[in-house]
Amino acid sequence: MALDPELVCPACRRFWHGPAGYIPHWYGVRGYEQGGNCADPRHATPAPVVVLPSVANPNVLRTGGFFASQIDGRLVAADDDVLDMGTGSGVCALFAARHARSVVAVDINPAAIRCATLNALLNHLEARIEIQHGDLFSPVAGRRFDLVLFNPPFLAGAPKDARDAAWRSSDVPQRFAAELADHLKPSGAALVLLSSFGDACPRYEAELKAHGFHLVVFARRRYINETVTILRATVAATRATSP
Repeated sequence: MALDPELVCPACRRFWHGPAGYIPHWYGVRGYEQGGNCADPRHATPAPVVVLPSVANPNVLRTGGFFASQIDGRLVAADDDVLDMGTGSGVCALFAARHARSVVAVDINPAAIRCATLNALLNHLEARIEIQHGDLFSPVAGRRFDLVLFNPPFLAGAPKDARDAAWRSSDVPQRFAAELADHLKPSGAALVLLSSFGDACPRYEAELKAHGFHLVVFARRRYINETVTILRATVAATRATSP
């Protein structure tokens, strides 16, 4: 449902960056039942998530909503530092920030950065989520995390623009796998969401194995026309003990 600009609270209105008269769309994300609502009573959707143009909707595309539904206190400890790679709307960062010590959310799309920033504010989590614009690990050089979350581009090929980079890449599987170990703490892990829809997805699994990671299925959901799998990647024992 389109939101009347007069119904947007002043704290949220300052994040609007569209043309005059532009109104974002609002979506409720399942799993947000407990708290986290914007303080302004005009927001009727529990723990609202705003999805701006050129940013993937986590419910419509299913993968983001499914990924977020797997993030809870059993996965994320209170002293964990979490990296949400390709954050998009920020939905996974929001779920992680309810449990983690800190969350860094990264995206290459400027619209996604605005969207994630707004959603952190709406859910009163802006103090616990650091949002960075950049490509893969470049904004977090030299930093390590207990958990890395990644919902990557599923299609192989050169992206046409920042929006298309959420869907398509020619080298992300190789670069992500090559750089991941340098950004994990000794007992850290990565969760990588893959879809049967994408021709690039087998490359993520192959590249991670080639770089010495042990992979197990963390979660899986089958839809009529798609199977979504979250792989848990940890540094294999042989690599961890090598000089």
